[in-house]
Amino acid sequence: MKNVELSIPDMQSAHCQSRVNGAIKDIDGIKVEKLEAGKLSVSVENDEVKEELVEAIEKAGYKVGGDDSEKASSCSTGCCG
Repeated sequence: MKNVELSIPDMQSAHCQSRVNGAIKDIDGIKVEKLEAGKLSVSVENDEVKEELVEAIEKAGYKVGGDDSEKASSCSTGCCG
């Protein structure tokens, strides 16, 4: 397992953290170490699992740090970005 820390700037509220957790909870090969405002720390089995993780977070409407694409949060309550 490899430790990975992802920056998710738009994930600030508990609501957004819950959305991200829901988006990644069924991915095999990850273990969530810490989920907090703007940051996710996980252990992943390999790079393919990491890519799947990033895709799931982006599909939920959040930009993952290090990605150059400008993707606004699709948070329905407007609480995040």
